[in-house]
Amino acid sequence: MENEIRTKGKFWKGVLVGSLVTAFVGLIIVGIAAGINLIGQTVMDNQAQMQVEADTDGQTGLDLDTINQKLNTLKHLVDYNFLFEEDIDSEKLEAGIYKGMLAGLEDPYTVYYTPEEYESLTEETEGVYCGIGVLVSQNISSGVITALRVFQGSPAEEAGMKKGDILYKVGDTEASEMELDVLVQKKIRGEEGTYVDITVIRDGEEKKLHIQRRIVEVTTVESQMLENQVGYIQVTQFELVTGEQFKQAVDSLNQQGMESLIIDLRDNPGGVLDAVVEMAAYLLPEDTLDGMIVSTSDKNGKGDRYYSEGGKICFASDSGQKDPRYPKKDGHELDIPMVVLINGNSASASEVLAGALQDYGCAKLVGTTSFGKGIVQSLVQLDDGSAVKMTISHYYTPGGADLHKKGLDPDVEIEMEVPEDLKEAFEVPLERDNQIQKALEVLGEEQK
Repeated sequence: MENEIRTKGKFWKGVLVGSLVTAFVGLIIVGIAAGINLIGQTVMDNQAQMQVEADTDGQTGLDLDTINQKLNTLKHLVDYNFLFEEDIDSEKLEAGIYKGMLAGLEDPYTVYYTPEEYESLTEETEGVYCGIGVLVSQNISSGVITALRVFQGSPAEEAGMKKGDILYKVGDTEASEMELDVLVQKKIRGEEGTYVDITVIRDGEEKKLHIQRRIVEVTTVESQMLENQVGYIQVTQFELVTGEQFKQAVDSLNQQGMESLIIDLRDNPGGVLDAVVEMAAYLLPEDTLDGMIVSTSDKNGKGDRYYSEGGKICFASDSGQKDPRYPKKDGHELDIPMVVLINGNSASASEVLAGALQDYGCAKLVGTTSFGKGIVQSLVQLDDGSAVKMTISHYYTPGGADLHKKGLDPDVEIEMEVPEDLKEAFEVPLERDNQIQKALEVLGEEQK
């Protein structure tokens, strides 16, 4: 989807609106409390501790002696010539060096966090958040931040924010110039009852919104029974609690006589890996594809595997690393026709679940090609309290597919068509959602 944006000042033209780095406005899922191998903000994050050693002859080809000489030259130039000496912040200057080095890798997922940024990012959350109630995403190439979902009854909805709005400024800060998770923590979240001013772009025009920060409770799983005993489960984000909520929804629909199921992952940018592994295991049989759910592989061909075996969800690592949360009890599968709805904003954890169900032949994918986020990042804290998030491996579907930059192709492709009279509506009712109606049609054919 490409939008032409014309605004005053520095902004973007021809913006590809896609989800890559995502976070709830009012929450950030870094997943530190959960431990190992997390998909946070649609990036698979692996909290790791490792020894970091200086290496002047490594694969980077950097000559640290030459670099230090040049840094000294630049320091002297700044000390003796920079006009606004009173504005020099040595800590910011140093952080800029580290950020610049990692930026030179040209990988938008590899970033340096100052100690203050890292501390903010790793604050624990318990499912209730002081924010404005919006799910947003950031396009890695342009920096553009887009509202994927505005939650009903939220402060953002009350202030007039709508799905598809582009966040231009938060206060006086241009949103695209900050990494999303830092922007959310530093600029958008805040004390309950305080206000944040956000300028959005809608239909090429600026709109200023004055939004109160409040405690926001977000439900990530919603379910209902549709016609002909078709269960419908919408998953908006994968949080720590989502796996259990999803299983409860499946059980409830089963008790109501569910004969087939639609899982709606449209505009779901990802979340916690544990949640999606738990959900996939609850649906899939373990006697196919070796029970594999998702696997990873680093530059040396080593990685991790999550799989079902003997009624348990298991974890294995080529490095010998253990995960105390595994094995977990499972022993459940759902043997009914299923459809998974996906679109271009279905990323990372969403692709893990959809890819597993497709590889096992348990579900048809309906909609449009998913985003294609198939790489894993490791989050490493350094001795001084700063941290580095770095891309370390690819992940693969149970059938061995690497979907990075490719996405999952639907079995039945159909673009979303919003009825003209609903263009300004909060959401499209299920009975008028053409992709859901196509999913019902596919399930009907499966049951014949």
